[in-house]
Order: sequence, then structure tokens, then C-alpha cells
Amino acid sequence: MDVKTAFLNGKLTEDVYMEQPEGFEDPKNPNKVRKLLKSIYGLKQASRSWNLRFDERIKEFGFAKSEFEPCVYTKFSGSIVTFLVLYVDDILLIGNDVPTLQSVKSWLSRCFQMKDLGEAAYILGIKIYRNRSKRLIGLSQSTYIVKILKRFRMDESKKGFIPTEYGIVLSKTQRPVSSQDQDKIKSVPYASAIGSIMYAMLCTRPDVAYSISTESRRTSLGGCQEHSQVSEKNERHVLGYVFTLNGGAISWKSSKQDTIADSTTEAEYIAASDAAKEAVWLRNFLSDLRVVASISRPIDIFCDNSGAVAQAKEPREHHKSRHVLIKYHLIREIIGRGDVRICKIPKEENVADPLTKPLARVKHEAHANSIGMQYLDEDRGRGLRTSREIGAIEGSIDRVLEIILWWSKHVIIVKLIKVLREKTKGRELLEVPVAPKAQFN
Repeated sequence: MDVKTAFLNGKLTEDVYMEQPEGFEDPKNPNKVRKLLKSIYGLKQASRSWNLRFDERIKEFGFAKSEFEPCVYTKFSGSIVTFLVLYVDDILLIGNDVPTLQSVKSWLSRCFQMKDLGEAAYILGIKIYRNRSKRLIGLSQSTYIVKILKRFRMDESKKGFIPTEYGIVLSKTQRPVSSQDQDKIKSVPYASAIGSIMYAMLCTRPDVAYSISTESRRTSLGGCQEHSQVSEKNERHVLGYVFTLNGGAISWKSSKQDTIADSTTEAEYIAASDAAKEAVWLRNFLSDLRVVASISRPIDIFCDNSGAVAQAKEPREHHKSRHVLIKYHLIREIIGRGDVRICKIPKEENVADPLTKPLARVKHEAHANSIGMQYLDEDRGRGLRTSREIGAIEGSIDRVLEIILWWSKHVIIVKLIKVLREKTKGRELLEVPVAPKAQFN
């Protein structure tokens, strides 16, 4: 559903005055201003006023705002569950009882001018994919990605099968040095392309997270060569994790760590701490939704480093770990209170690997499939265009960018929830049999 002229529904709690709009001046008092009785578009507080107004009205109908995600509202009545998701003026309704959903729509239509868009097909430019025979629901951003390709005039190019070529090494020393090369590279909309793909990465594309994270750090041409060389020697480790729920990715991250770790064990321990904090939020949020029965159990976090696993499970005094910042030891408290459980996993089974390093195609696709990503297009058999074959713009960074763009053209889905049918008073209940689990590297 969509709210028409949403910002006009807000109430003002302060005195706001405006000049008389053109065409509506008072001929007797042309120099006077007008006091606003309600919010209008253009006010700094317009969006906030609308949100407060909507919150007030929807709570009157019995909905409660989630304490862990303020855009999500829930309503429980016996076996009937209803969820409402709000993004500015776009509303997504989800539930297991059609009459209840209709009553919510009727209530909203009485409160605001609404446009009923029917069964949701797109939300925020993301296609909602359904396979009712397999009881699957997923997301695809193929339309958005095609627009990006057309914008950067790459819609007729070949595409690749991995976001970054396996074995490629990028360095700040590869940046343009001469003024002529720098002027040439400034004409390339590099930062714009990276930013455009980043939206897809955040919503549905964990498989390109590492590539986007790496390339976004190279959008600036500033700095001297000596500084770049020093930075390369003191490069921080890349943190990557992915949470899956019933085989589908629901949360992921790939970024540089805040501090420099002097060992792999320390880097993995820091990554585990970061993943554990995300696990606490996920556990609280899913508990609030009441649809994952097993969320009462600890969330499993899998790590392929034995030293990091041992360090997280219990304190160990060692001269190589005394310098680790206290904030990273938070994972021990999280494990102690039963929110998460850290386990050892073989390196070859760690599906978070694509978020920390380039992988060969076979391994990359295997890990992508393990987190619920699937091909939906007919172009899977096309050949890979590697960075060595492109060579259109001087510099490895721009070549990798092209591979990223074409890898992103794949139409994929990310499985969200597998719905199991459970008959209770003739109604279907949403139920997921397993708790979320995370793998990181």
C-alpha cells in the first residue's frame, strides 16, 4: 500500500510561519506571513511529523512497534499474526489471515488517503519472488541492475561469473601517477558506479560485498606514493560474516577491521566479536516477531580458526593477546549469557569466505548457493570476460569494476523464509524450524 501526500498528515507541535504562496496572496495584507496549521512538504520536521502521526494511528488499531526495528509493527491475536513494515510512505502488510489484512487496509484507508497496490510484487525497487510449490519466497533486483548497466552503457557487454578475478592483486600504487592519467581517470564515473551497485549489495547481493568494499576504498586519488606503500604494509584485515536462516542469507557484512591485527587468530577473534553483536540484535528482533520457535536457543557462530574459538569460549592469558582491546572481549559475555554459541568449522565449508577474499568460480558459486542464492536467468552458460580481456581503461581497478557490474547482472534470489504448513483452527502459521547461524572469516 502507498500513502498519498503522506507528509501533509503530520501535526506541528511548534509555531511555523511561511510567506504567502504565489497566487494565493491576501490583497489586503500582502506583506503578512501565514501560520501553518499542519505539516507540509519542504519542512525539516515533515518526515518526523508524518512518522509520529502514523505511529499514533496504527497503535490505535492494536499494533505494537518493534523495540528492535522501529519500521516494523506487529499484532498478535490468538493464532493470527500480522506484520506491518513502513518505509516513509510505503507499507508492506504480511499475515496469515486474509480478513485481518483486509481490516487493516480498511482502517488505514479511513485514517489516510491510501492507494492499494494489491499483492506485493516490488518494494523499494526490489522484486519479491515467490515459488509457492516449493514454499519459498525471495528477492531479486534484476530490474535495478539492468538500469545500472544501461546508465553506464554496459548493457550490450558480456558478463562474468565471479565479482573479482581469482588471484588478482590490487594496490594503491597502481593508481594513476601522471597528471594526464589522473585527468583521464577523473572522467570515469567510478564512484557513481560503485555507489549504484552498493544498494544492490546491501539488499540482495552478499556475493559481491567483498568486491564493493574493496573498490569503494579506492575512489580517492589523494595521498603520496610513500604513504601508500606504508599503508600497504600495515593493511588491516577484512572482516566478513553472513547469517543464514533456514538456508537463506538474512544479514551480512564485509569491511576492513577498525584496528590492525598482528595475527590471524586476533583478526578472527575481532570478527567473531563483531558477528556476535549482530547475532544479539537478530535474536532479539526474531524473538519479537514470534515466528522462529527455535530462537530461544543460542545462535551458532561458526569459525574456521581454532585459536579464536578457544579465546572466545574462555579467557586465556597469553602475551600475544594481552594487547587486544577490551571491547572485543564482549563476545565472552555474550556467549556466557547464552545468546550465541561459537563452533569450529572446516575452512572449506566456511561460506563467509567470499566476503573476505576472491575465490575461484566453482568455490564462489558453491558458497553462494549455500547461502540461498540461485540463478534465474538463461545466460548462465555465457563465457566469463576476465580482466585481462577487457583492458578498456588503464588500471586494474576499473577492470575489476566491469567484472563486478556484469556479475551483478545475474538475476538471483535470496531465500528469506521457508514456510511450513501447520494447521491450527484452519489457519496457516509461519514457522521456521531452525535458529539463525552465522559464519565469518
